[in-house]
Amino acid sequence: MDAVKVSSTDARYTQNIHIRQFELVADEPVDVDGNDAGPKPTELLLGSLGACKAITLKMYAGRKGWPLERVDVELTEGKAGDRLQIEAALHLEGELSDEQKQRLLVIADKCPIHKMLSANVDIHTVLADA
Repeated sequence: MDAVKVSSTDARYTQNIHIRQFELVADEPVDVDGNDAGPKPTELLLGSLGACKAITLKMYAGRKGWPLERVDVELTEGKAGDRLQIEAALHLEGELSDEQKQRLLVIADKCPIHKMLSANVDIHTVLADA
């Protein structure tokens, strides 16, 4: 099971995110009284989804021996009524056939983060012991 620890800083909204040996920073932009010291949490979420899709495609193409040289994913989020919508536009570079591109389009939606975000997920927030 993956574990992440998030710790507040002395700055108003700035948070340190500890993941294994890595440390990331999340914050809010200046226009909402943040320090803009790092991406917003929503941007980190979109980045996680994009990275997951790109990694999944590179792994799949590599196993198949397909000439996928580069994957860029552009993500945007918005709303349709009361539902959040995320669009992920895939830019695939390499000498790929139309059939390979269509298969990669399907595979992109099988990445773990896509599955997590589109599943029925229960999130339990509890008070930890001091």
